[in-house]
Amino acid sequence: MARSLVRTSVVAIIACAVGLSPGPVAADVPFTQAVFAATHNSYSGGERGSITSQLDHGVRFIEFDVHDNDYATNHDYGIGHNSPGDEVDHNGNPASNLLHDWLATVATWSAAHPAAAPIVVMLDLKDDLTDNPSYAAGNLTALNHELEAAFGTRLLRPADYAGQSVDALRGKVLTLLSGNGSTRTEYRRDVGYNPAVALNGHGQVVEVHDSGGGALWYWTGTYQANGTISWQRHGKYDSGVTPAVALNDDGWLVEVHKSQSSSTIWYHVGHLAADGEISWSPSHQYDNGVLPTVAFTGSGLREIHQSQSNSQNWQWLGTLNTAAGTVSWTGNAKTSDPRFDKSTSVRGSARVTVSTSADGPMPAQTLHWTTDRASGRIRYQQTAFDEFQAGDNAQLQEDALFYGSTASNKSFIVAARNSGHLVRGWDFDSADLATQPLANYPATNSPSADWYQTMLSEAGAVQ
Repeated sequence: MARSLVRTSVVAIIACAVGLSPGPVAADVPFTQAVFAATHNSYSGGERGSITSQLDHGVRFIEFDVHDNDYATNHDYGIGHNSPGDEVDHNGNPASNLLHDWLATVATWSAAHPAAAPIVVMLDLKDDLTDNPSYAAGNLTALNHELEAAFGTRLLRPADYAGQSVDALRGKVLTLLSGNGSTRTEYRRDVGYNPAVALNGHGQVVEVHDSGGGALWYWTGTYQANGTISWQRHGKYDSGVTPAVALNDDGWLVEVHKSQSSSTIWYHVGHLAADGEISWSPSHQYDNGVLPTVAFTGSGLREIHQSQSNSQNWQWLGTLNTAAGTVSWTGNAKTSDPRFDKSTSVRGSARVTVSTSADGPMPAQTLHWTTDRASGRIRYQQTAFDEFQAGDNAQLQEDALFYGSTASNKSFIVAARNSGHLVRGWDFDSADLATQPLANYPATNSPSADWYQTMLSEAGAVQ
């Protein structure tokens, strides 16, 4: 955007020529019908200019390519095309490649321009975040928290969008996940096998399940006053199958599971912090058997599992040692009692059940929760919107507001616009790529080109 930096914005000249202000326009329009200036690979500078310059000159769609390679070292994601720092222009932009600093640039500008049309910050995920085993390793909860910290009350979440007009959304920032398909799909739902749940008297919830391939995963959350569950943290904690979990009111939990490759059964002790993170102690084998279950009782713990050889159930009584992170097991004996119902946990009038089932386009192993008053999917908080791209699976299309494709895929853009979606066309670098209707976000590498500015003016682009 070099030319625009040394002269009055072409957008402003054209807008004034047709009787419009370069700021908020007089005529309000529905958000999904509006057109906005957008850049492709916004961090790359050059003709685009700095992020601040782009925003100053009317760009309302910013793209950051994001990598997680060095998250463990930097405790943040990196900006760049093929790797952190690749094709990144630091002239007028943050000196670092850390996502936090680039988000802060947008947040600072947004705070100073509360009348600006809503800004979309798209994260093109260049890496698969589903293999990040914890919050500390940079999973999607960590990404959510970074977006929330950056934009605060200006952040518009999917649940808060209800078909508003552009003017109703002025001053807001919408974040959008693009790129890696596996990550975008997992953001919408999680899958697993043999889920189990525990609820304590403070409304803390722990769910555990196996992956079907030998990995053990957990979710933690909070039972809300309206009966919904707000899921907080997610992570991998061991390997095995058929887990079960018990949780007391002090946040201590005991998890039991079977080995994937043998009939040995194992336990973990963990502690659930206020932020939803679990500190796990090492696992220990305590017996042989299958289908272990566990519960806190008035006097301690009781574990019931089935024999690996027949249908006989066996029990252990346990005493939790929180200082050592261990359980002392005694009283091993046959029992005619059934195994505990690990899929449901009840405290007073509150009840939580976990299960797997198909859900619209979602697969049969999609994880769900049900309480005494509500139900839903076990998944990440929907802080960002999730883009559906040409060629994506049906899971990503469900309820998607934002659609995207290369600018040359005109039929996709037109069909998506006509069905009421917000559509991005990237590499929008020629006037002959224009469609009727035009993509809401014609994401270009040449935002100051005369043809681009003329196209925006003719489409009534909003600032």
